[in-house]
Amino acid sequence: MYQFNEQFTKATSQFANAAANANRLALQNAEQAFGLQLATFEENANAAFAFIGELVDVRDFDGLKAVLPKGAQVVRASTERSFGTAQEVFANTIKTNEAIGALAKGQFEQATAQAKAEVEKATKAASKAK
Repeated sequence: MYQFNEQFTKATSQFANAAANANRLALQNAEQAFGLQLATFEENANAAFAFIGELVDVRDFDGLKAVLPKGAQVVRASTERSFGTAQEVFANTIKTNEAIGALAKGQFEQATAQAKAEVEKATKAASKAK
């Protein structure tokens, strides 16, 4: 009975370590994604407010015609930045999920190897007892 408790405790400890590592990876990914998105939002807001500042200074129709192409350029740049950030966050999330998958696979392989070793040990003990 004691051997079973020891094996169970060891397996539980290994599972807890693997879960903690998976949570750490997921949290790092979320932190990085939030940071990237916040930086992109800041750049887009700065560009928009700079354009609005120029737009407020316009006093006639000719000035408006001169500023509008810059507005389209600001929108285009902001859209490209946002799309690039979304792609980067998605790529980082895929890498994180692959790392978590590899961690889980390693955990299963280790548990399988331990169970196989215990079965072999029990088989040898049973064959010696005959």
